[in-house]
Amino acid sequence: MHPYLLPLVGGLLIGASAVMLLALNGRIAGISGIVSGFARAPLAPESRWRIAFLGGLLLGPLIAMALAGKNLIGAPAASPAVLIIAGLLTGLGTALGGGCTSGHGVCGMARLSMRSIAATLIFMAVAIVTVFVTRHVM
Repeated sequence: MHPYLLPLVGGLLIGASAVMLLALNGRIAGISGIVSGFARAPLAPESRWRIAFLGGLLLGPLIAMALAGKNLIGAPAASPAVLIIAGLLTGLGTALGGGCTSGHGVCGMARLSMRSIAATLIFMAVAIVTVFVTRHVM
């Protein structure tokens, strides 16, 4: 398989799911908003679509692995402690930024939201600096 085909298909599926969620349900596919809405009221009828969306996120890689016959994601590149700290910092960042990369980067930028464009530029700048520092400075 061509090395660019899998990421291309993944990106198309992410875009298609974001468009379908907005068109069919009037909702933004921002993962932090979906998770926080579910955490606030897990048993509410409103949470059904959130459960389906999150279930798809969890089942998607398992289905892909079953179809491909191998793990397409690979093992984590960091220790569990680093992953936990990174997850907590990501959660803090999404709370401070009023959303996550999927909400701002995929959905907000597609709607030409200036707030989302600014947030995505900041996400990307911080990611670039973080990768540079961790790979070349530390």
